[in-house]
Amino acid sequence: MNRRGFLRLTGAGVVTSLFTPASSRTDATGLSGRKQPNIILIMSDDVSCDLYGCYGNNKVNTPNLDRMAREGVMFRTCWASALCAPTRAMIMTGRYGNRTGCYHNNLQMPQKDGSNDLLKFHHSFGRLLKQAGYATAIAGKWHCSSTRPESPEGGFDEYCLWEGVREIEDLPGRPEFTGAWEDRTNQTTTSRYWHPGIIKNHRLLKTKPSDFGPDIFTDFICDFIERKKDQPFLVYYPMVAPHGTREGHTTTPLRGMVAEMARADSTETRERFEALNEYIDVLVGRIQKKVKDLGLADRTIIFYCSDNGTAVTAKSRAVERGCRVPMVISGAEIKKRGATDEITDLSDILPTLVDFAGAKIPAGYEVDGKSLRPFLVGKTDTHREWIYSVIGTSQLVRTKRYLLEAVNPILGLPRGRQYDCGRSRDGRGYRRITQSALPPKIHKIFDEVLRRYPPLRKNHSYFKTKRGKRFLDEYTQPSAVEKHLHNHKDFSFYEEY
Repeated sequence: MNRRGFLRLTGAGVVTSLFTPASSRTDATGLSGRKQPNIILIMSDDVSCDLYGCYGNNKVNTPNLDRMAREGVMFRTCWASALCAPTRAMIMTGRYGNRTGCYHNNLQMPQKDGSNDLLKFHHSFGRLLKQAGYATAIAGKWHCSSTRPESPEGGFDEYCLWEGVREIEDLPGRPEFTGAWEDRTNQTTTSRYWHPGIIKNHRLLKTKPSDFGPDIFTDFICDFIERKKDQPFLVYYPMVAPHGTREGHTTTPLRGMVAEMARADSTETRERFEALNEYIDVLVGRIQKKVKDLGLADRTIIFYCSDNGTAVTAKSRAVERGCRVPMVISGAEIKKRGATDEITDLSDILPTLVDFAGAKIPAGYEVDGKSLRPFLVGKTDTHREWIYSVIGTSQLVRTKRYLLEAVNPILGLPRGRQYDCGRSRDGRGYRRITQSALPPKIHKIFDEVLRRYPPLRKNHSYFKTKRGKRFLDEYTQPSAVEKHLHNHKDFSFYEEY
């Protein structure tokens, strides 16, 4: 083992370094003589794989994403974190929460200067691609530290974002927000759907009750693509949908418009959620059409994923369903593979975008991900031997066949739970096995990953701070522990106790 990595065993038993520094792993000159591709990265909010036709749902209507899956690559297993903030930090920086300090929405350790300015200390893919000559834009939901996406560290030239009261008050002239709220009784969070609170390039939009946030974001993206069609562009679209709101006013244009906020029962909530996810597919189709109409389809790559599993049934849980998300990629250079058993996690996004763009990862900046480009373009038929996720103080590791989940010394599971998954990816048919029953190679991988990313323990200095103590107090409540360490009852397909 060298100082900067750990070892892995290849099929022939040869020892190689799994943690090669990213600067030597990513081919920054790979596009020599080729035009840089346009890149569109779409990330939906709070939705699991089972809400898509290409992942086996025969009730929802997602034809555009299903076509992407057929014509490009669809990963049966892609991992995020199980919550919004750590995932957004991971996808933006190429680093796991162990490096960024972002473990949970409520467990974000201060950066070196004591601030929450993540991107002052960790590179963003927006900044790296902008430095490589890309026009850059972001639309939708940011929620990635206190660093602004339009700052030099964020790297985005233009933005159109759902924002809160604080961001609106920080605008020149302190404009008054006259739109809708997600909770009428606590006017702190603006609506993301009907009559939304949106700031576009430093200006508060004067929206109407008939204005639907996802439409505004998509129109902004299509306009940006048209204006930047003659130069390489990067579009990052972290959607606000299909995330539910605090009150049930999320009916989409597909099934009628409801601007009035009224509490919804569980059946109506589920129907609205499904309708929102179907409308996401419509919006993806609009972007695809714009790309095609402008003659850009043969030099544009579209990525689609989610930030974590569906709320209530998956989100925040230290099980595979919590962090398993869709990942579909198609477009220029992408080999038609359809569904693949290769595995990936969202730390791979930054090195992949850098690789396609011919950009450079700064010397000394190590990422946890690995570029997908060789696999996507057909230079290799394999990608990674394992993937990783961290949520709160829990850790998960997976190979194609074996799963280690809910590793959490603080909550009484220092070794987690091990499973032989066979070829299944959704929990059905997983067989719990003891640590001693793991094949030696898999045992070694799990141990080395946990050694590389040691779990948090109660004696960590952060848990001596006021915020740290408050997090632990809430996190260790019996009801919170029960939810966090286990699947929702409707998705408890394998032995957990």
